[in-house]
Amino acid sequence: MKGTDSSALRIGAWRVDPTLDEISKDGNTVKLERRAMQLLLCLAEHAGQVVSVEQLLDQIWAGVVVTPDSVYHAVAALRRMLGDDPKEPTYIVNVPRRGYRLVARVAPWGGPSDEPVTHSPGPAVDAPTVTHSVAPTRSAFRRSRVALVTVVALGLGYVLVDKFWLSRRVVAEHPATIATTGVSDKSIAVLPFVDMSEKKDQEYFADGMAEEILDLLATIPVLKVIGRTSSFQFKGKNDDLRAIGAKLGVAYVLEGSVRKSGNRVRVAAQLIDSQDGTHRWSGTYDRDMGDVLKMQEEIAAGLVRALQITVGADDLQSRPTLANSEAYNLYLRGRYALSRYDKQGFDEAARYFQQALDLDATSATTAAWLSWTYELQGEWGFAAPAVAFEHARRAAESALQRNPRLALPHVVLGGIHTSYDYDWEAADKELQQALALAPNDATATFLAARLSMDVGRWDEALTQLNAAMAQDPLSAAYYQVLDWIQARRGHLPEAEAAARRVLEISPTYDSAHYYLGLVLIERGEREAALAEMEKETLTGGQFAGLAMAYYSLGRKAESDAALARMIKEQGNGNAFEIAEAYAFRDDRDQTFQWLERAHAQKESDLQYIKGDLPLKSLESDPRYKPFVRKMNLPE
Repeated sequence: MKGTDSSALRIGAWRVDPTLDEISKDGNTVKLERRAMQLLLCLAEHAGQVVSVEQLLDQIWAGVVVTPDSVYHAVAALRRMLGDDPKEPTYIVNVPRRGYRLVARVAPWGGPSDEPVTHSPGPAVDAPTVTHSVAPTRSAFRRSRVALVTVVALGLGYVLVDKFWLSRRVVAEHPATIATTGVSDKSIAVLPFVDMSEKKDQEYFADGMAEEILDLLATIPVLKVIGRTSSFQFKGKNDDLRAIGAKLGVAYVLEGSVRKSGNRVRVAAQLIDSQDGTHRWSGTYDRDMGDVLKMQEEIAAGLVRALQITVGADDLQSRPTLANSEAYNLYLRGRYALSRYDKQGFDEAARYFQQALDLDATSATTAAWLSWTYELQGEWGFAAPAVAFEHARRAAESALQRNPRLALPHVVLGGIHTSYDYDWEAADKELQQALALAPNDATATFLAARLSMDVGRWDEALTQLNAAMAQDPLSAAYYQVLDWIQARRGHLPEAEAAARRVLEISPTYDSAHYYLGLVLIERGEREAALAEMEKETLTGGQFAGLAMAYYSLGRKAESDAALARMIKEQGNGNAFEIAEAYAFRDDRDQTFQWLERAHAQKESDLQYIKGDLPLKSLESDPRYKPFVRKMNLPE
């Protein structure tokens, strides 16, 4: 890459020093992680040109198994560091379905000043359904990253009962945490299908086809199906299918391709034995869009025969005929947009789901996914909580009226009761209902584990989390919560191992450095903790982390400065993290003032108050129990 190890560059208004991994402007210097600097330099090398997600994965994450989500998060973090407005970008433009383009002028330092490159990012995105947006907050990111990464993998498709992620595969790095079992010969992973359309503009449809087939297979009780989060880790990769099978712990891997032209769809699929790489089954299907669901059932039936599985009358249930093929197309676009994990993706998903419902008001599944989208907008701070969560509640209840056997609306309602209502009994009731409808659903199991952690049942939470992790072995979100549970149990080495595993799976995971830093502080490794906090993003908790790390090292002035900046810039959305910093500094009056503010602002992070490492010192304070009772939590 040009300029990587030589002179500094000017990118827009920023001085970029690759040798120090720093960017500076107006006397302020920002330290970038090495991968963030490489990302910036890669975009600068191709300034004015579109760089695809695949190119970025190959150049920046070469040799690392990550999903395109890592690119989305890294670009979002880089934009925040550059002070770029995603609505009116002057640095990085998202080119829908193609990639990213650096539009700021690039020159050697001392060259011409910044002049934007003329660009046409494409048609404007319609206004989202929920428009009461506020700036994304650290509080929103902490919880929503966990909820989003798992629930985006919750495939409900157009099936009546979802039973996602049945694999018993475990992660070998933590044998003391997760029980190991062998690979079942009735286990399968469905990889993302390849878009073979002439214009390569049907990736959303190819992904949707794979997810829908995965959903349908997951309804077969005797078949173990790896979840989307793990299976889609290999999107765009050329890994040997036998290696993929070994990593996911499955006997078989399904791969396929989609070619869509007008109202015709052709799908080719093949089943590979992951032990020896032999083909066990293949099929090619050419159908009209109106017959897509029937085609998915035919593929599933072929797989069932190839796997020699006896299927009962209710296991491959016929799904409702598509009332409108365009509605289904919009539904798939919504699922695809939602998986991007950013504001634009959420806004687009809400718009697509609503448009699909306008065309087919009978679709309970679309209403369920719309409800989840609204909830995520609230949790990520992209819409006012009172607006987003109430929209989510109404959409979830509407989905259940259409089809009371869907699990996802109960998951959504459980999340609302946890993050917004602080009604733990109601949350437990909804999650148990979700598990009754989908007993093997990893997401519902995971959220039940998190709820057990919230109310202080940490051993139970660990047992539940182990079950979810066995079903989805490559989920960074699950390891994040494993870190939290182990820290609350006082098992700090295990907590540190889990925190490091989060970064191995997803190097750009928001708050990962922050939580690793907290564990390191607790273990007395203060310099190492400071190094982790310096790597964190602003939304990931950098200011709060620095305030605590500096204080632990006796650098009070720097701790004061970090805390003051956080209060100034994030006080309206991150009161809970400010309370954590004050608690660590043993300023209890300020701690409780900020906890009260967090409660008034309905911050979702308050659900994690019990056993939280920075707040443990409060437990002896006479004000602690009344506040916990105010949260409706057991003392």
